[in-house]
This record gives sequence, structure tokens and C-alpha cells, in this order.
Amino acid sequence: MQDTVFFVHMTDTHINIPGKNPLFKIDASQKLRDVFTELEKLERKPDFVVISGDLTQDGNVEDYSYLRLLLEEEMSKLGVPLYLALGNHDSRPYFREGYLEEEPTEESYYYSVMESGLRLIVLNTQVPGLNEGHLDEEQLEWLRETLSTPAPKGSIIVLHHPVVPTPTALMDSHLLCNPQDLADAIAGSDVIGLLSGHIHVNNIGLFEGIPSAAATGVAFGIEPTAAHSMKFIDNSGYNLVLVKDGRMIVHPMAMPGEQRLVFEWKMEMEQAHS
Repeated sequence: MQDTVFFVHMTDTHINIPGKNPLFKIDASQKLRDVFTELEKLERKPDFVVISGDLTQDGNVEDYSYLRLLLEEEMSKLGVPLYLALGNHDSRPYFREGYLEEEPTEESYYYSVMESGLRLIVLNTQVPGLNEGHLDEEQLEWLRETLSTPAPKGSIIVLHHPVVPTPTALMDSHLLCNPQDLADAIAGSDVIGLLSGHIHVNNIGLFEGIPSAAATGVAFGIEPTAAHSMKFIDNSGYNLVLVKDGRMIVHPMAMPGEQRLVFEWKMEMEQAHS
């Protein structure tokens, strides 16, 4: 067993089939391919890749089928495992049908895997129809049972919705809405870190003394300090994650880009449609 574990954390790829409603006129597929091109240049190959939700923009069967082909092509070049979580833009039944090629169901999608002694726990904080996240009791009970036996190098939890406060109340409204339930479930366990997405900005802090890192989106970013609007920015990035000596170390990586404002959503827009 190697001394360290090194992997890539991506999030919010927002893929649609080519030519279909490109969000902010951004080619999300190309942005994802560009990230994989950078990964192939790394001197150390990652042990695996994890994508923490919002895999597609519209969550249709054809989008997931296309995403599967895209990821199979890119991951074949790396030759390492890939693990996926679902986000608020995703559809459980269509993900199962289009990506997993299984029978479509609304069953929650969560699981754990072991990689070189590190346990990766992927949770489903998605609540269909809502932006905020929530962990149901069935999943929390499964998490407590999973953590009852320590892993050799500890556990890292992947969830779409962040748990660490952000610079503004507007962004804080998009966090996990029951963080205390999660805190209670992992108290005294071997969890060494949490990784998330959703807010499209690097946001790193401590959750009950445990490092927690949200990554910027692959498809686009959001300006984190706007208090009364959401400013969508044409940028892209991912995290390199190192597990060493029982610690999770996160290296945010920025892709080249124009950093231009592509859309601004203002609160009065929602009020006007309510």
C-alpha cells in the first residue's frame, strides 16, 4: 500500500448534448475535456477522479448517455477509477437510465469505496426540485454504520452541498440545511475531510475541526462576494487532493480563461416571477 493517496476532485460539469441550450453560451463539454488534458500533463497520475454533482445541466437521459461516452473516452486515457455524486441539477432516474444503464428509480444514490486504504464516502444531498441540500435519516444511519469500522487511512466524504459558511448570506442559502445532523454522524469517526461543489467557488474552512473544501465549477464560476446578486463568471477549475499522514491537503487549480462576466442574476428577477 502506497504511503499517500493523490486524487482529483471536480464538480459542476453541467453537461448537455452538443448543440443543446448551451448555458451562458459556454461549451461545457470542451471545458471538461480541457481539464482532462491538464490532468494528463501531471507528473504524478491521480489514483482516481471524483465529480461531486451537477453532472448535467438539464438532467435528461440523452445528456447522461452523452456524458457517459465523454467520460469513458477521457478516463480511458488516465486509466484510473471514476466516482460520481449527484447534485441539484441531476435526476436520479435519468442518471440511472442514461449513465448507469439501469432501471430508472428515485432511489437515493450513495455509496462508499476503498482506494489504497482511503475510504471515499459519496453522499446524496440532492432534494429534487430544490437548490438547498439535505441528508435524510436513512442515509445518516447508513453513514454511522459505515464509519463504525475505521479505514486504514481514514475517510473522506463527498457531497454536493457545502457545509462551511461563505462570504455572503445569499451563498449561505445554498448550503446543506442540516449540517448538525452530519456533524453528529461523523463525530468521533475517522473522517479527515469533506469535499463539495454547488457554489462554483473555492471555499475552504473547518467543519467541526475537519477540513472542508468546495471547488469551483468545471463549467463556470461564481463571484463569491456579491451580496444581492449572483455573478456567473467564465472560468474553470478543479482540486488536487493529497492524503498524507492522516490529513487531507487540497490544492485548488485554476484553468486559463477570460474571467468575464457572462450573466448576473439579481434577486428582484425572482421576485418579479413570483
